[in-house]
Amino acid sequence: VDGRFLECSDTVLFLCGLLVCPRGQRTNAQKYCQPCTESPELYDWLYLGFMAMLPLVLHWFFIEWYSGKKSSSALFQHITALFECSMAAIITLLVSDPVGVLYIRSCRVVMLSDWYTMLYNPSPDYVTTVHCTHEAVYPLYTIVFIYYAFCLLLMMLLRPLLVKKIACGLGKSDRFKSIYAALYFFPILTVLQAVGGGLLYYAFPYIILVLSLVTLAVYMSASEIENCYDLLVRKKRLIVLFSHWLLHAYGIISISRVDKLEQDLPLLALVPTPALFYLFTVKFTEPSRILSEGANGN
Repeated sequence: VDGRFLECSDTVLFLCGLLVCPRGQRTNAQKYCQPCTESPELYDWLYLGFMAMLPLVLHWFFIEWYSGKKSSSALFQHITALFECSMAAIITLLVSDPVGVLYIRSCRVVMLSDWYTMLYNPSPDYVTTVHCTHEAVYPLYTIVFIYYAFCLLLMMLLRPLLVKKIACGLGKSDRFKSIYAALYFFPILTVLQAVGGGLLYYAFPYIILVLSLVTLAVYMSASEIENCYDLLVRKKRLIVLFSHWLLHAYGIISISRVDKLEQDLPLLALVPTPALFYLFTVKFTEPSRILSEGANGN
């Protein structure tokens, strides 16, 4: 019986691959729990930065969408949203282990399955399930939820008072629409992290590059920007352009990682290329010109 028990235990360890370790620990190659004492890699920090940027960018988008072109309150709401997310990030780092310092210790991400340990609970006898679920990628999975909770809390404490005082140019029903939008997208972001956190960890550099390129093209097209003068005539357009350039650079650095960072740094010179390509080719794709040339051809 003892021999069978030992054999069954070895099978459980082999099938599980991970033991039920306390939070802040994960198993090593010998299947023993050991504390997470490593510092996050640059790629880990970039991933956390991406997840921290998502609510901020959505805040700014909905503030701009609902505030209107003539509203003077948009700038103050943008600044408030930046303050909320920045304070939430600082508080999240302070309450994470080790507590009280802007530093976190983490476990190294080895493979995609590290994010989904709940899918690897074995049933050696096909009846009893051995639960081995724990946070093998500590704290990259749960720290995002903590950050979103503080973002939501600070928004509910600060934004309604600010909007009520300065959003005089908006109707009563429009003043709080950007806040209502946040009450929708925060649960969506939470579910996205819960279900697709591991996939986002590996895909976020490409997501940043693709979305930044698409949104830049859409913005320049909607703003009817056809030359450099159209960009310089308004400061807001320059701010949007430089913001997209920062996102391009962020995506390139994330893709290069640490081991190839020095080799890929020259690629940062390509950051302005999409905007320049748009300015040089927009005159060839103007709808009125295409229609007039088609009419002349007929």
